[in-house]
Formats: sequence, structure tokens, C-alpha cells
Amino acid sequence: MLSDEELYRQLARGKLACFDELYRRYERRLFGFILTQLKDRAEAEDLFHEAFMAVLRKPRPREMDNFRAWIFQVAHHLCLNRLRTQHRTARALAKVDRDKAAFTTETSEAAAAAHPDGVAMANEAPDALRRAVAALPAPLAQVYELRAAGHSYEQMAGKLGVPLGTVKSRMNEMVARLKKEMLPWTAR
Repeated sequence: MLSDEELYRQLARGKLACFDELYRRYERRLFGFILTQLKDRAEAEDLFHEAFMAVLRKPRPREMDNFRAWIFQVAHHLCLNRLRTQHRTARALAKVDRDKAAFTTETSEAAAAAHPDGVAMANEAPDALRRAVAALPAPLAQVYELRAAGHSYEQMAGKLGVPLGTVKSRMNEMVARLKKEMLPWTAR
């Protein structure tokens, strides 16, 4: 039976069957490790696959002294990055909620002073946004959902299986459509 390191060296030389064997050997242990870090099965599956993509992306046969330590280190760093992203996203969403609450209060007061129906319109804006998002074509709605979940453009491209440029153009179109739909609520 070949060692993990030898399998990795052979994989680096183009023997793709070695990838399957490494995957089989580490599937349970590495997935379990990632799951204990993230506490979310779907996120753990994503990162498990990302870790094994690193095996294919970075063949370094001469540098590999301990495959097990290396793959767990890759997984650990991916987990840390994901947790940081989740933390930043949570902070950003909390700030958006605080700003939205402040904006809604200011908008309501200004709308009430400027127009008798202003309060009603300010209170309807979140519902209008939900309706506008629901009316988006599927590709634009997917981009909205992924971005709202805190994914970067690169992550969105990977999840959707489309080029980065496609994600950017969909984002531009989605923002333009939402602005147009929300114009009555922002024009006052």
C-alpha cells in the first residue's frame, strides 16, 4: 500500500487515480474535522471540497513530507477564513439593520412632514424591496441571494459555475432593476 505522500507525488505527475485514493482515505476524518470547526454541514461540505481542490491546484511533490498534516492545515486555514467572513458579514448586516432603522425613522419623519402619505410609503419600502427581489429573473435573484449572504464575487462565480465577468454584469443589471423598482420609495 502506497503512503499518502507517494500517492500525492504520483498525483502531481498526472496519475489522477491517486486523487481518488487520497479522497477516500481522508473523506471521513477531514470532513469531521471541518464540521467540528464550522458547526454547519453545508458549509463543511463546501470547505471539504475546497480543501481537496487545493490538492489538485498545488501539486508540490518535492515539498510534501507529511500529506496528512498539510491537508489538515489547508482545511484549518479555510475554516478560519470562512469564520472570519461570517463574522464580518454578521457585523455588516447588523450595521445595515441599525442604519436601516435610523433611515426608516428619519425617512418616516421627513415623509410625514412633506407628504401626508409619506409615513405609509416609508413603512412599505421593505415590502416593496421584497416584491422587487421576488420579481427578478432567476439568475439575478441568485446573485442577490448570494451577495446578501455575504459571498464575494469570486465565491458567487464558483457557486453559480459562471465566469467572474458574468457575475459582475448580473450584479449591475440586478442593482439597476432594483433601483428602478425602488424609485418611488427613494424619490421622496
